[in-house]
Amino acid sequence: MDILKSLGHPEEIFNLFKFKMGGCSTVMRKLDYESMSESLRTCYLYLNQTSRSFAAVIQALDGELRHAVCIFYLVLRALDTVEDDMTIPMDKKVPMLNDFHTFLYQDEWCFTESQEKDRQVLADFPTISVEFRNLAKEYRDVISDICHRMGVGMAEFLEKKVGSMKEWDLYCHYVAGLVGIGLSQLFSASQLEDPEVGHDTEIANSMGLFLQKTNIIRDYLEDIQVGRAFWPQEAWSQFAGRLEDFAQPEKLDSALSCLNFLVTDALRHVPDVIAYLSRLQNQSVFNFCAIPQVMAIATLSTCYNNPRLFQGVVKIRKGQAVTLMMEATNMRAVQTIITQYNQEILQKVSHSDPTRDKTLRILALIREKSAVSQSNLPSRTAHLSPVYLSAAMLLAALSWQYLSTTAVQAQGTGDMKGQ
Repeated sequence: MDILKSLGHPEEIFNLFKFKMGGCSTVMRKLDYESMSESLRTCYLYLNQTSRSFAAVIQALDGELRHAVCIFYLVLRALDTVEDDMTIPMDKKVPMLNDFHTFLYQDEWCFTESQEKDRQVLADFPTISVEFRNLAKEYRDVISDICHRMGVGMAEFLEKKVGSMKEWDLYCHYVAGLVGIGLSQLFSASQLEDPEVGHDTEIANSMGLFLQKTNIIRDYLEDIQVGRAFWPQEAWSQFAGRLEDFAQPEKLDSALSCLNFLVTDALRHVPDVIAYLSRLQNQSVFNFCAIPQVMAIATLSTCYNNPRLFQGVVKIRKGQAVTLMMEATNMRAVQTIITQYNQEILQKVSHSDPTRDKTLRILALIREKSAVSQSNLPSRTAHLSPVYLSAAMLLAALSWQYLSTTAVQAQGTGDMKGQ
């Protein structure tokens, strides 16, 4: 039960309760589905079905940018589904990836043979492509270009493993850095952000690399169990003969050394993340960009030097995620969050860790870049008195089961599936 996992964190219990009562409405806006075309409503249905983390913040974007980003996400989800589907023969998959951007302009193209969980975005691709063609040209050009470049990159890595650290950066660029670049260009095309946001592709790329590397690090065991390998050989070969060895209890010390090596590499993107977020002016764009980034650094803090990563699923608490979602709405709050998780990682750095010196250097740089005057540093629970927190905890505990049921029932009445 989510509330039990947050018992040692009263602010999370308060925010979970607030979340159930609609406290995240600023970043989880309800859309007017009745005013949409049937095909666009279907696209938002697919968005909510296929996205675990981005659906809410996409739907909170302002104006026409919301639809552009929704379609961008679904196009790349369809492309990614082709890449992930191990049942598609290589002689068929490679041309599909290379040519996928051309399918955007083919009215009837679809693929009904996929066995992947998100196969509906391929089977009903005409619904997505027609909404793509309804977008303004400046949005279509960005989406088509990124789709083309990503498909070519995915095809390149189909038949080779991620070897060097440079190849790891390149792979993450193809599957996530290009997403950051494309999104930045969409933000600028919408005129909600300055042209500089779309032009500076280096730090936009870093935004994507930070998220992708965090996911790859966290998903070690899941990937190994299904025969996927995304940890770069240049890293793991320093500590083991095979990547799979890290799952063996007797290899724990080596496993942790490699884990910490990769977390340190991912952390080097945080200064770029801070620079990128500091440029944003539109509130909905800021929320969209900041929330995944603070969740990523919270995840890295949880993963760092954590033996459980090699034994099962490691993720942040739901109460922790909800709290981050509700707090990361301005640059000052984001700096505070980054500083706190940066300090958490610092406290875990072992004197015997082989990457210790490099880790300390990047943590010091992050601390410098995210510096907020300590005298003005807001506590994440300073606005709540102990008595109020205790009352909220008790009320939340007593009401949780009831709210879990009634909230779902209430949401169902407005669910777009019924429209």
